[in-house]
Amino acid sequence: MEDILEPWVVGVDLGGTKIELGLIDPQNKIIAREKIPTNPDDGPESAVDRIAGVVNTFKKNIPDGQKIEALGICCPGPLDHEAGVLINPTNLPKFFNVPLRQMLSDRLDLPVTMEHDAKASALGEFHFGAGRNETSMVFMVIGTGVGAAIIMNGELVRGVKNFAGEVGHVTIDRNGEPCFCGSRGCLDTFTSGPWLARRYQRLLKENNQTVDDTISGQDVALRAKDGDPLALRIITEAGEAIGIAVATMAMILDIELFVFGGSVSKCGDLLLDPARLTVPKYSFRTVGPRVRLMVSELGNDGPILGCGWQARQKIK
Repeated sequence: MEDILEPWVVGVDLGGTKIELGLIDPQNKIIAREKIPTNPDDGPESAVDRIAGVVNTFKKNIPDGQKIEALGICCPGPLDHEAGVLINPTNLPKFFNVPLRQMLSDRLDLPVTMEHDAKASALGEFHFGAGRNETSMVFMVIGTGVGAAIIMNGELVRGVKNFAGEVGHVTIDRNGEPCFCGSRGCLDTFTSGPWLARRYQRLLKENNQTVDDTISGQDVALRAKDGDPLALRIITEAGEAIGIAVATMAMILDIELFVFGGSVSKCGDLLLDPARLTVPKYSFRTVGPRVRLMVSELGNDGPILGCGWQARQKIK
C-alpha cells in the first residue's frame, strides 16, 4: 500500500511591517521562502495581490503533477478565525473588518485558513518543534507585548470570545506599575520589550548614569548578556515575574511544558533560569518540579509551519 503524501501548502505570517511566506513540502519542510513589506497604508487589496504574486513564484519549486492545495495565514489580532475577518489590528489601520480569508481564497482559488499569529506559532511548535510528542503545551510570546496560546490534549483552547491566553495582563504585583490596560502590575509591565527599556532607563537615572532614550528592550537584553549589572537586574526581575505567571497557569491548567518565543525570549537562560527558580515558590510541590520551560526550537518558522498545518486540516 502506497504512503499517502501530505499536500503542498503555503504558510503566511502577516505582520505590521513585513509579510513572510513559506512553501511547505509533504515532509513539512519549508523549501522556499520570501519576505515582502506589508505596506499597510496601501490597504488589504495590495497585500493580497502581492501575496498571490509570491505564491505563483513558489509553483516552480513543485514537481510535475503536484500543486499547492491550500494556504494558511496568520495575523495580529483581534480577529475572527471562524469568519476569517481581521477585526481591529492596531498595527494595520486600513485592515479593520477586512474579510481577508475570503479575499485570498478568491484571488488564489484555494482553500484558506486564518489564525491569530501567537496561536499559529503555538501550532507550529506543538506539531514540529519543542512540543512534538507532547499532549499539552503553553506557548508564550514575549516581545512588544506578552501573550500565550494554550494547547490542551492537542486542541487550541480559545475561550468564549477567542481571547484565551491573555497572560500579559495577569497581575503579578497589585501595587505595581500602572499598565495601559487600566490595571496595575501586569506581567506585561515586567517583561515586554518597551517595559524592559523603561525599567532599565529608570535604574540608570537612579544610579546617576547617562540615560539613553533610544534604548530598546532588545538593547537591555544584549547588555545583560554582556554582564551589565543593571540590565541583569531587570532581566532577572522579568524572569521572576514569568515564573509567577507560569506557576499560576501550571496550577490552573495542569500543563507541564511552557515554550517561549518572541524577541525578549532570545535572552534564553538569562531570562528563564530566574523563572525556573521562581515556579516552585508559587506552586504545589507536586506541580512545580514537573514544569519545564524551553525556548522555541522553530523561531520565525513557527507561525509559517503552524499556518501550513492548519491549512492541511482544511482539506482533510
